[in-house]
Amino acid sequence: MSVYKHAKSPFYQYDFQINGRRFLGSTKARNKQKAQEIERQLKAQAKKDLADEARTGNVPLTIDLAAGRYYTEVGQYHACSADTYRALERLVSFFGKDKRLSDITDGNVTALTTWRRQQKRWGKKEYKDKREMPTVSPATVNRDTTAVLKKLFTRAKLTWKYHFPSEPNWKTHWLKEADERVRELHLEEGHKLDEAVRADYEPWLEFARITGLRRRETLIRWSEVNWFAKRITKLGKGSRKVTTPITPEVWAILEPLKGHHDEWVFTYVAKRNSKGKIKGQRYPITYSGSKSEWQRTRKRSGIEDFRFHDIRHDVATKVLRATGNLKLTQKVLNHASMKTTARYAHVLDEEVADALEKVAKSRKKSRTSGTDVA
Repeated sequence: MSVYKHAKSPFYQYDFQINGRRFLGSTKARNKQKAQEIERQLKAQAKKDLADEARTGNVPLTIDLAAGRYYTEVGQYHACSADTYRALERLVSFFGKDKRLSDITDGNVTALTTWRRQQKRWGKKEYKDKREMPTVSPATVNRDTTAVLKKLFTRAKLTWKYHFPSEPNWKTHWLKEADERVRELHLEEGHKLDEAVRADYEPWLEFARITGLRRRETLIRWSEVNWFAKRITKLGKGSRKVTTPITPEVWAILEPLKGHHDEWVFTYVAKRNSKGKIKGQRYPITYSGSKSEWQRTRKRSGIEDFRFHDIRHDVATKVLRATGNLKLTQKVLNHASMKTTARYAHVLDEEVADALEKVAKSRKKSRTSGTDVA
C-alpha cells in the first residue's frame, strides 16, 4: 500500500510489510511527494533493522526501551533508585520514546544539556519567601543527565551487544564545574549546632558528625549494623559498599536506640497527629525529613553558609589534620578516587607551613644562643 490520507489526520500515513512484518504510522508530511520519500527511507531502515535483528537477535533500541531495560537490570538496585528513575524519565521526555540510541548525535546531546541547564532547581520557580529559584548547576547536569545517558550507551554496548558507529563524543559534553569549597565547622559553631538540634534528632546528627557519611548513608537499618564485626555496611553513592567502623563513640550513639524501631536505627518522635502519624510515637527519619529538620536546625543555630554536606568536609579536614594521611582520609570518606580527596590537601599545606615556621623559629633561637643546629 502506498502512502494515504486518513480522515482524522492532516498527514499522510504509511503502511507496508517486509518479510511478513507490518510497519505503519504517520509520515508527518502533508505533501504526498514528501511522504513517499519518507516512506522509502522507512522501508530502507526497516530492512536494515530486520537484517540486524536476524544477525544479532537485538530489536531496534529506542530510548524508551533502553531506559526501561536499564532501570530493571541496574537502576532499581541503586541506593538512590528514585533519582535514577527520574533521570531516565527526563531523557525519555526530552527525546521522545521512539528516538533510537543509534540516532542520538553530538548535536542532540548539546541540545539536551542546554535544555537541562535552563531548568530550575527541584522543578520550582521560587523559594517560599518568593525569591527566584536558581537554575540547576553544571555539576547537576553532568551527574543526572549526561552521565545517565552515557550509562545507557555503555550498557547497550557491553551487555546488550549493540553497536554505535556514531556514538557522541562524551568528553565534549561535560560542563565545567565550580571547584567545591571545603568548609570546616569551628568550635563555637559546633556548640551552637549541638544546642539547636532537636533531642530526637540528636543521635542522627551526632552520628553524621562523627562518621562524615553522606546524608543518605546516615539513614541506616539495623540489618546493616554488624555488632560482632564492629562495622556498618550499606550501599552508598554509585551503589558502592560503604563500610563504617563501630568505634566506641559510634557504639555509644547506637546502643541506646535499640528497641525504638524494628528496622530503622534513627527515629524521631511525632509532635502532632498528622498524615497517619500519632503524636508521641516514633517513626523512621526519612531522607526528605532529614533535609527539612536540618534546615530548621541550622536556622535555629544561626550558623551561616554551612550545608549538611559540609559536615562531611568538616570530618575530612579534621581527620587529615590529625593524621596527615591523605590515603586514610580517602578511606574515611569512601571516595573511589584519590583525586576527589585531594581537595583537602590544603590542610597538609598548612601543616607544612607550620613546620617551616617552627624550623625558622628554632634557627633564629640557635643564632641568638650561638648554637649551631644541624
